[in-house]
Amino acid sequence: MPKVKKELGKVTHWYDKIGVGVVKMAGSLKVGDRIKVSHGDEEFDCAVESMQIEHESVESAKKGDEAAIKFPQKAKEGSIVSPAE
Repeated sequence: MPKVKKELGKVTHWYDKIGVGVVKMAGSLKVGDRIKVSHGDEEFDCAVESMQIEHESVESAKKGDEAAIKFPQKAKEGSIVSPAE
């Protein structure tokens, strides 16, 4: 039986020029956590290096927050953010 991944959030907007995605949080996340971003067959792992809420740098985000996260590659709108394995 496949393991069900815990969803941390979903990318609701992508800012191409600055490489930042807005993630509507469904769980909690801290700077330094490793995450997996997946959209269909495309996925990549990365560490959360910086995060902002309402244009203020934060160390963590919780369920319900909309956090802007810098990604090393494009994270399409609708991508699922989950913990990396």
